[in-house]
Parts: sequence; C-alpha cells; structure tokens
Amino acid sequence: MLPVPTIPAFMPPRRTLMGPGPSDVYPEVLAAQSRPTIGHLDPLFVGMMDELKSLIQYAFQTKNEMTLAVSAPGSAGMETCFVNLVEPGEKVIVCRNGVFGERMRQNVERVGGVAVVVDNEWGEPVCPDKVEAALVANPDAKFLAFVHAETSTGALSDAKTLCTLAQLHDCISIVDAVTSLGGVELLVDEWGIDAIYSGSQKCLSCVPGLSPVSFSPKAVAKLKARTTPVQSWFLDQTLVMGYWGNNSGAKRSYHHTAPVNALYALHESLRLLANEGLEHAWARHRKMHLLLRDGLTQLGLKFVVDEASRLPQLNAVYIPEGVDDAAVRKHLLEEYNLEIGAGLGALAGKAWRIGLMGFGARRENVALCLRALQESLS
Repeated sequence: MLPVPTIPAFMPPRRTLMGPGPSDVYPEVLAAQSRPTIGHLDPLFVGMMDELKSLIQYAFQTKNEMTLAVSAPGSAGMETCFVNLVEPGEKVIVCRNGVFGERMRQNVERVGGVAVVVDNEWGEPVCPDKVEAALVANPDAKFLAFVHAETSTGALSDAKTLCTLAQLHDCISIVDAVTSLGGVELLVDEWGIDAIYSGSQKCLSCVPGLSPVSFSPKAVAKLKARTTPVQSWFLDQTLVMGYWGNNSGAKRSYHHTAPVNALYALHESLRLLANEGLEHAWARHRKMHLLLRDGLTQLGLKFVVDEASRLPQLNAVYIPEGVDDAAVRKHLLEEYNLEIGAGLGALAGKAWRIGLMGFGARRENVALCLRALQESLS
C-alpha cells in the first residue's frame, strides 16, 4: 500500500484577475455553482437547460434552434465547429492575425480540410479586401473562418462585413467569439453568422470550462448532409442534439454526463447579463476601457492596436524598454494579488495583456491596476 497522503484543503487567495482570462467570477455565479447537484436528466434540470438555451440565444442575438453549451472550454467549441462542418478535402479560407487564427488553421488541417490562409499583421484586424481577393481566387471554397476578437493582440475585426462576403461567395462562416461575447456588439442573425463559438470564462464572468455555440439553419443543413462521419464522437452534434432537444420540453436522450453545477453557473452568469442588458454591458466595457486607456497613456504605455479596431475588454500594451516583463507581473501578483497577462506568440516578452472582462470591468479594478503599474514601473 502507498502511504496515505497528508494534503490540506486547497485554499486559493483572492486575486483580482485582469489578464486575458479567466476573469473575475460574479459572486452570484460562484454561489450558483455550489447548489445541490441533481441528475442531468432530471426534469428540473432539463427545464433549466431550456432556460439556458434561451439565455445563450439572447447573448448571441440569434433564434438558431441549434444553440447550446458544449461541455468543455472555448477551444472545444472551436473544434466542435470545425469537426462537424468541414469534411476532408473541403477548402476553408482562414484569416490569421494572431494566435487563435492560427489555431483555426490547425483545426482545418486536422480534419482533412484544405486551409487557404489570409494573413494580417499582429495587432491589425482582418482586412476585408484581402478576404475578398482570396474568395475570388478560390471559388470552390466552402467556408470562411475568422476570429472576431483576437485575444492574443486585442484586435477587433469587422464580423458584419466579413460575413457579408461569405454570403456573397456562398460560404459558411465560422466565427471565434470567445473574447467578444458580452463585451462588444455581436449580432449573429443580423450579421448572418453561420457557426459561432465562445467561452464561459471571459466577458460572461463564469467559471471556465463551457463553450456556448450556435449553428444557423444553413450550417445545420451542411452538418446533416455530411458524407463522412464526424471524427469526434464526443463533439458530434448529431448525437448531442438529442440531449439538448430540438424543441422545448422534448424528451432528452443520454449522450454524456453534463457538468451540472457548471451549467448552473453559466445559467446565472447569462441571467445577470440579461438583467443588465447587452447594450448596457457593451457600454460599461467601453467606459472602463477609456478610463484605463487614459491612465495607461499617462504612464507612457503604448497600445498594440490602433484605437479604431481596439477591443475594450482586452488591452494589449507594449512593455517599455528595459522593463523586466516577468518581474513586473510577479510583483503585481505578490504585492497586489493582481494578475495581468503576458504576451503570446509574436508578442511574447514584448507586451502585456490587460483584461477588463465582465465582472472585472469595474472602476475599482481600473484604479488598482493603474496604481500597481505606476508603482512597479517606478
């Protein structure tokens, strides 16, 4: 027998999370997650799932019947869209202006698709003219994939224009909204987005581990017309449909044991978003960004992204010359219990990413961040 481990209960400190995610979780959401666990086919839980579906539809601004929460983080939401829609040999125009556009490309190739990459500089939004040129040059393309809010840089792309281009060239659009949902304007039906995925841990201020997704009727028709099986059993939406139900109150079939308490948490976070109202939430993120922007500018910090295409909820700034990136972030964590994010990919060691997401987009968080950075840099 192995010796009995003597490990105390894990008691995390109370941090202020101002990195690229996870964000500070609403106290009400933490409380919701601690409620009694019931069965994932319990009639009361099924009723809660119907409410959750309507709340996700509100957040995405869609009437899509196939709208649900994947029982895994946003990366699995991304894979859900690609593995269900793209078949071997099909061509996908992939827009790459940061880390997560590159992950889209990798998903396309892993499912046997052909990726045609449209590159943009890091820190810049996706260029519609480049996308249009790629669509014209590849009339056999079936999909257009892009990141609405690139988390690695803080750049916001024009999803409405890009989806219009997809429609004009008879392509299905696949959109990464992991960082944009709840933080900036996002209108799935009005903009004609076909497949979209997000994450629970950013502007929704929920616990990590869930991915809201939605598929348009056009995307559902493509899924149902597949001639090859979906590579992933767990993410196969033809199987999951029976669990989430096509109509409210429909009998549910078992697919997997749902993360019951995490879904309580998502239900509560989306309920809080609905109570605040989407437009008010978007305006709050914008207001807090402007406060942070002014303070960071006074500290001499320069933004990676031009203001016209800058995300309010993800602020990437260049690290001043001679400043030790890791030392500053360590100081903030140890002295202020404040977390900001390091740069990714091409910005590793060159930039900090400061999040203002969901519950974290508050005046006191902005003040704490600016005061802590001022002291650290001086």
